[in-house]
Amino acid sequence: MQRLLNLLSQLPWILFSSQFPMSLLAYIKTNSPKFFSILKNLHSFFSKSMEESNPSAGVSDTPPPFDPLVPAVPISYPLKTLEELESRAYFKSFHYPFNKSTVKLKGDLPKRQRILVCHDMAGGYTDDKFVQGGVNADAYAIWHWYLIDIFVYFSHNLVTLPPPCWTNTAHKHGIKVLGTFIMEWDEGKKLAEKLLLTKESAHMYAERLTELAVALDFDGWLINMEVTLDPKQIPNLKEFVSHLSQTMHSSVPGSTVIWYDSVTIDGDLSWQDQLNDKNKPFFDICDGIFVNYSWKKDYPKSSADVAGDRKFDVYMGIDVFGRGTYGGGQWTTNVALDVIKKDEVSAAIFAPGWLYETKQPPDFQTAQNRWWGLVEKSWGIVQNYPRILPFYSNFDQGHGYHIYIEGKLVSDTPWNNISSQSFQPFIEYPEDPTAQPIQVVVDFKDASYSGGGIIKFIGTLGADTFTARLFQGEILLGNSPVYVTYSVKSSGNSLLGFALEFFSAKNEKKSVFLASSGNTLLTMNRFSKHFSSVIMPRRVTKLETEAGWVIQESSIEMDGYTLREIRAICYQSRLEKSEVVMKDKTPSRNPSEYYAVLGHIKVYTSAANTDFPPSTSWIVDGQYVQFASGPQGTKNLSIKIIWQLKEGNTDPFSNYNIYVEKLKSVSGNPNEILEGADQEYLGVAEVESFYISDLVVPSGTSSLKFIIQVCSADGASQKLEDSPFFTLKVPA
Repeated sequence: MQRLLNLLSQLPWILFSSQFPMSLLAYIKTNSPKFFSILKNLHSFFSKSMEESNPSAGVSDTPPPFDPLVPAVPISYPLKTLEELESRAYFKSFHYPFNKSTVKLKGDLPKRQRILVCHDMAGGYTDDKFVQGGVNADAYAIWHWYLIDIFVYFSHNLVTLPPPCWTNTAHKHGIKVLGTFIMEWDEGKKLAEKLLLTKESAHMYAERLTELAVALDFDGWLINMEVTLDPKQIPNLKEFVSHLSQTMHSSVPGSTVIWYDSVTIDGDLSWQDQLNDKNKPFFDICDGIFVNYSWKKDYPKSSADVAGDRKFDVYMGIDVFGRGTYGGGQWTTNVALDVIKKDEVSAAIFAPGWLYETKQPPDFQTAQNRWWGLVEKSWGIVQNYPRILPFYSNFDQGHGYHIYIEGKLVSDTPWNNISSQSFQPFIEYPEDPTAQPIQVVVDFKDASYSGGGIIKFIGTLGADTFTARLFQGEILLGNSPVYVTYSVKSSGNSLLGFALEFFSAKNEKKSVFLASSGNTLLTMNRFSKHFSSVIMPRRVTKLETEAGWVIQESSIEMDGYTLREIRAICYQSRLEKSEVVMKDKTPSRNPSEYYAVLGHIKVYTSAANTDFPPSTSWIVDGQYVQFASGPQGTKNLSIKIIWQLKEGNTDPFSNYNIYVEKLKSVSGNPNEILEGADQEYLGVAEVESFYISDLVVPSGTSSLKFIIQVCSADGASQKLEDSPFFTLKVPA
C-alpha cells in the first residue's frame, strides 16, 4: 500500500513538471477530463501535505523578488505577462543592454529540407541565463551546429527571449534563432482574450514582439497557442500571426515565424499531427508549421502534398523524450528522421536535452556525440564552414576548467559561456572507438592554447597515416596567398598535418598536404604521390613561455579554386630500424604510440590581420559604483564598466577580455608611486559593457585598474599594455 501511495505521489509531480509536454497534458485534459481532475487533486493534496509536514521548507532559501531595474549580475529572463510586453518594460531593465546578440547572421534559409531544433532543456534559463558566463564546467551545450538550420529557444513562459549566448554561437555557424510566444492552460485562455480582443490589440502585441527580436537581434518566433478559442476570436488570431510575419519580414529581412500545430481554424485545441485544412490557414500566413509529434507514417507525405511548393516549410515534430512520438525518440530518433527525409519535408527535433537531463551513459560528451552521429547518418551535413576569411577555431565548446590566451593560462576556474564557442569541428565519432587506430576527441581538461578546448589525437600508428575530418567549407580563393597557421603539441615522433581539398569552377579536384616541420626530402618522397602538392611550413615558432606548443605557418596559392574540406593527417616522422619488419617482402612497421594535440587553426590572407586601435582611441568609464565593507579591512566592489570607440565601429572585434590590477601606494614617498600586481582575469564581454559584482579589494589597495583587452574574430588579442583601461580610486 505504501509503495502505491509513493507512486501516486510522484505521478502528479511528473505530469505537472516543466519537462512534461504541455500538448500531451492538454490532450488528457480535453479527452479525459475526469482523469485530469484526479491528477490535479492529487497534485494539490500532496503539495498541501508537504507544506503541512514541513511548513518552513524553502522559506529561508527564498531569494528576494527579482527587480530588473536594480544593478546585478546580468541575466537573461522571459516575459510572463502581457503588461510587460505592452509597456516595453524590458527595455528599461538593467539587464537589457547585456542581452543583445553581437554576431550578425549571414544568409537565408536554404531551399531544401531543413532541421529545426527546439531547445526545451529543463524548463530553460538554467546555466545559460548568466550572460557573462557561469561556473558550471559541465553545463549543457550544443556543438553539432553543422546538423542544424533553425534553433528555437523554448520555455513555458509567455515570451521566451533567447539568451544571447545561443544567438551568438548559432549565428556564427549560420543558424537562425527563434524565440517562443506561448499561451496554454486556463491562464493562457485569459491572456488570449486580451490579445485577441480587437484587431488593433492583435497588431499591437505583434509589433511588440517584433521590437524585441530587432533589439536583441534574433530571427523570429515560434507561435504556440495551446488554448481553446471562441471561433469569433479566430479572425483576430489570423491578424496576429499575419501581422507578426509582416512586421518581422520588414524589420528583419530573412526572418522566420513558425506556427505550432495546436488550435485549429475552428478554435478547437486539437493537434492534427499533419498539415491539413484545419491548420493550413495559419501556415498560409507565416513561414512554416511545427507539426505535433504524434504523427503516423504516412502523415509527412500527405502534409507535403497539402503544402505543395512549400513542403520544406513543414517541420514534422519529433520528441526526443519519446512521449507519443513516431519512432520512439531517444536512441531511435533517427527512425522518424528517415521517414521525414524520404517524404521530402523538414524535421523539428524537440528537447535534445534529453541526453543531459537523463544522464545518458557513459557521460554527456560521449552520449551527445553518439546521438548526433545518428542524426548525421540519417540526414547528412546541412551547414558548411568556413565560408569567409579569416577563419579561426580553437575548438572551444563554451565550457571547461581553465582559459588560456595564446598559450598562457589566465584562469583555472571552472566556467561556462556558450557565447565563447568557436567554430565547431565536424568530427566523426564511430560507434566503436576501438575500431580505428586513433581516437579523436575534443578535450577541455588538458591545457589549451586558446580558450578552454583542444582536439586530442591518441592511439597507435604504424607506417600508415590516419585522417580525421575537421571542417567542410565553401571559400573561393583569389590571387592573394592564403596562410594557414596552427598550434600543436606532440610526443615522440608523432606529427600532425592537414589535407586541404580544392575544386575548380569545372569541378576539378586538387588535394594539398600541409606537412608538419621535418625532413623536407623524406616528406616529399612519402606524400607527393598521394597529393597534388606537398607544402612544408614557411615558419615554425616554439613558444618560450609555455613549453610544448609549436606554431606552424604555411602558405598556399590556389587562385580560382574553392576550399571545400580541411582534414587532419596523423603520421609519424621516420622508421627506426628496430621498428621495421618484413611483411610480404615489404617494409612495414609495428604500431607505436601516437599522441598529438591541436590547439587552434587559422586560415587568412595577409590583408586580414587585425590592427587594434590604441588605448587613447577609446572612452572607458565606470557606472553604478558601490563599495561595501568586508572582513579585516577588505572591501567589496560592484561596478559596471562601459567603453566605446571615439570614432568608427567595433564590428571587427568579436569580444573583450576583462582584467583588473589591484594597485598599492608605496609608503614613505612624497610622490604616490603605484606598485602593480598581476593582472587578474575577470571574464569576457560580448558587448561594450561588463558588470563586476562583489570584487574583493584587499586592505591597503589604493586604486583598481580595469583593462579591456580587445579581441578579433581571427583569434588575435591586443597586448594588455596597449589596451584601453579605466582606473578607479579606492576610498580610504
